[in-house]
This record gives sequence, C-alpha cells and structure tokens, in this order.
Amino acid sequence: MAGEKGNQTAQQAQNFYNKGDAAFSRGNLDIAIDMLMQCVTLSPGFSNARKRLRAAQIAKFRREKKSKLASQFQEFGAMLARTKVKALQKAGKLESALVEVERLLTINPLHPLNVEMAVEIADAAGHADAALFTVEAAYENNPDDMKLLRRVAEYYMKVGDYTKARDAYLKLNAFLPNDQAIFKALKDAEARVTMAAGWEEAAGKKDGYRDLIANKDQAEKLDMRAKSVQSGSDADALIQEAKERIEKEPNNLNFYRALARLYIQNRRFEEAVATLEDARKVNAADPELDRAITQAKISVFEGNIDALKAAGDLAQAQEVETEMNQFVFDDLSARVQRYPNDLKLRFELGLQYFKYDYYDDAIAQLQLAQRSPKERVEALFYLAKCFAKKGQRDMAVMQLDTANGQLQIMDDLKKKIVFELGCLAEEGGDYEKAFDYYKDVYAADIGFEDIGARMERIYKLRQSQQG
Repeated sequence: MAGEKGNQTAQQAQNFYNKGDAAFSRGNLDIAIDMLMQCVTLSPGFSNARKRLRAAQIAKFRREKKSKLASQFQEFGAMLARTKVKALQKAGKLESALVEVERLLTINPLHPLNVEMAVEIADAAGHADAALFTVEAAYENNPDDMKLLRRVAEYYMKVGDYTKARDAYLKLNAFLPNDQAIFKALKDAEARVTMAAGWEEAAGKKDGYRDLIANKDQAEKLDMRAKSVQSGSDADALIQEAKERIEKEPNNLNFYRALARLYIQNRRFEEAVATLEDARKVNAADPELDRAITQAKISVFEGNIDALKAAGDLAQAQEVETEMNQFVFDDLSARVQRYPNDLKLRFELGLQYFKYDYYDDAIAQLQLAQRSPKERVEALFYLAKCFAKKGQRDMAVMQLDTANGQLQIMDDLKKKIVFELGCLAEEGGDYEKAFDYYKDVYAADIGFEDIGARMERIYKLRQSQQG
C-alpha cells in the first residue's frame, strides 16, 4: 500500500509539473507558479519543477510594476514570511520550511535576504540542487555580483558539476586574481575535472585505472597560479597554459578572460585587447565581454600616458589623455546603443554627460538608471547634482530626500547625500536645516570634505540670525 501511495503521489506531482510547464510556456505565470508550487510540495526533490518554478517567480517579479506603497506592503509580507520560515527551521520542520521559502521567493525571488534564507533552508534540508537553482538564478540577474558567483561555484562543486565549477572559478580568478581561496578552489575543481575525464577514458580498459596518477606538470602550473606569481618564466608558463586551454575549448569565453587577465597583470595590454577581441568573435553580444575590452583599451591609454609622463613629455601625455576621455565617452555611447536595457551602462553614460556639463542629457540617462536597484541611490544623487547645477534646487532636494530615505547606515554615499542636502539648505538661507544636516555628517566623519569649516560658519550665521 505504501508503494502504491508513493506512485500515486509521484504521478500527481508529474501532473502538476506538466500543467505548470504548459502555463509557463503560454506566459500564464500565476497559474504556472501555483501548479509548480503544488508539484514541489508533493515532491521536494523534483529538481526540474523547482528550477522552472524559480524561472516563473523571477519572470513574474520582473513583469510587475509596483507603486512605492505596494512595494512597502510587499516587503512587510516578506518579513512575515521570513519569520515563519525561521520558526519552522527552529522547530526542525525543514520540509515545511522549504515550502514556505518558495512562497517567500514568489514575493521577491531576488531580494538578498530571501535568497540567503532559501539557500540556507535548502542546504539544511539536503536539497543542494534547490540551493544551486536559487543562487544561480540570482547571479544570472546580477552578473556583476562576485559574491553570488562564488556561491554558485561552491554549489556546482557540491552537486558534482565540476566543469561548471571550474568555469565559475576561472571567471572569479579573472576578477580577483589575488584571492588565495579562489586559486585553491580552482585547483581542486580542475583536478576533479581531470580526474573525471580520466575515469571516463579508463573505464573498460585493462589496467586503465593504473594510469590515473597525478600529473606533476599540471600540479606545478596550478601551484604557480595559487602562489600568484605574475612575472618572468612562471607568468609565461601560465600564459602558455591559458592558450592551450583556448585551443582545446575555443568556445569557452572564461578561458579567453583568464588569458586576458594574465596579460593585463603583466602590463601586456595590447595582447589582452587582442585576446578579448578574439573572444568577441565567439560571442558578439556579451555586454560583460564588451566591458572587459573597454577596460583593457583604457589600460593601453593609461600605459601610454604613464610612459609619456615618465619621459617628461607632458604635452603629449595631455593629448593622449584627451583622446582616452573621448574614447571612453564614444565607447559608452555605442554600448548603450547595443544594450539599451543595461541600466548600469545608462548610469555610467549619465556620469559622463554630467562630467562634461551636459546636464539635460545626464538627467535623461540617470532617470533610466534609477530603475536599477543597484544603481538607484547613486543615480538619484547625481540627478540631484544635475538639477542643482541647472538652478532647480527644489528638484534637487526631492531626489536627495528620496535617496537619503533609502539608506539606513551613514556610509560614504549617505554622507555625500546628507552633505549635499546641507549645502542646498545653506545656499537657500535655511541655516537651521543646514546645521542639522552638517551635524549628522560631522558626527560620523569629522574629516569629510570641508565639514569642519562649514560647521563653524553655519554656527556663526545661526548666532547672528538669533541675535
């Protein structure tokens, strides 16, 4: 009877999955989420259903346009859901907690607290694949977040997908070349990929397993990378190894990035650019790759500028610097045309317009950029700067008030925002309000900008008004 009941449950779960999958394909996300939720509730280990559920949750979250009030209610609901999950976890009811986590992710599948809680519960419940789907989806929607990529790599290792783990660690290596823990993890992942390939090759061969002896040359190369030796013959060896990887897997962009990083570390910038250009032939529509090419080209400019300054040719150095600034502006404009939905590029282009006093153009870009959760607060700050430069003080204060309300901790960005509010209040003659703003910054950082002088001046102005 127990086996019969188990078969019945499995069939019910499959039916829910089929209905959810069909609804997802038609774009009926609410129905898809409902069906897939029922599926994973019946069968927590149904990996494909959980993966499709995560895709539906993210698609629905991105589709919805919520007002500020609705967003506040949503976050309140998420707080209650997180409390419920914690209570279930504390009571040891991990399977029930896993179901509640999915409801939490339906509210907001990309919120860092929700992602972290989902990973923690899935891990504790023994569903490493569910934890992987969660961090993988979060990273795909935040490709600049190296912390998320690191979690993705760790879970690839945990579920035994060593090739993907190696590729993730290679990408991390390109961004964080001096992180010893990443080098060690990369060494382990590569060893496991090599071992897995060796076992497959040896399977069915007489005495084949005796050939699976550690490759000393490979170990030496990995040790060189782990010790972060970046010059001389060791660097040449690493570069040669990276080239060989590309020859074996010419479509793996991570190998091109790793080789370019080695060139950059050794100040061989032109070769880095050429390598990344080769990578672009593999994938012509990769915004991250375009960003790497841009940075490498800037490094070429900077290298030339440094050489000219060292030679005492300051006039020529200035000309090259002007040429570099023009390149940065033109390149950003072109990339925004290629990737109009990349809000980080919009933000960077807005800063370029602001730098050269094109305030209306800057405002147009920054207003788009503020839609990005990652760039929103800083975009609001620079919007305020633009409005202030145009003499629209009320508009500037409105942007700064919005930005200030979204930061709880007096970090560097909040100090800039509060300081700017103080400056605008002072310019408008409201010395009491200016004093309050300056006082908050002064209490947090006595050396910020000219806050000490401003505090002294405002104090005297307040006294003269009161007198």
